[in-house]
Amino acid sequence: MVLSTQASLSTVDWSKLTAPEDDGAAAHLTGAKVPDISLAATDGSAVSLALLPGRTVVYVYPLTGRPGAALPDGWDEIPGARGCTPQSCAFRDHYGALLASGADRVFGLSTQDTDYQREAADRLHLPYPLLSDAALRLTTALRLPVMLISGNTLLKRMALIIDDGVIVRAFYPVFPPDRNAADVLEWLRALRG
Repeated sequence: MVLSTQASLSTVDWSKLTAPEDDGAAAHLTGAKVPDISLAATDGSAVSLALLPGRTVVYVYPLTGRPGAALPDGWDEIPGARGCTPQSCAFRDHYGALLASGADRVFGLSTQDTDYQREAADRLHLPYPLLSDAALRLTTALRLPVMLISGNTLLKRMALIIDDGVIVRAFYPVFPPDRNAADVLEWLRALRG
């Protein structure tokens, strides 16, 4: 593990990073029914995205770093890897507008365990829970796009709009990550007319 070449977790020079390409790995998601799989949430609850009524926004990210802790070797060189903190902060900052524009709830999702996620949720003051798919059950059932880094299976960055348990829109690939929440908000507003 080495420290990232970027100065901080929240301020990133996107021009120095390679944007991910659309590899088609999320093309099957729009129209897919979400399986009834319970995920641990940072607020202590268990959430099945399949059972939630209304519209759910889920942003998906590889992993959040911690201040002063090393990221995996070559993290900044992996297209689409860097930017989980800016993505999370953007969803935090747009949270009220997302709800006002038709989202009933917002979640973040990664394969990190709940204890690790809880530190990030607390540090970043997130007004919504993060969901853990550490067992890869949802990832496998939905065939979510992944990357294998340092022996870990990490989710590729995306956002999903789920209406009554069915994915109606997948934003993939996502770059730059700090723009993802604004793109989702724009889509929700356009849908409302």
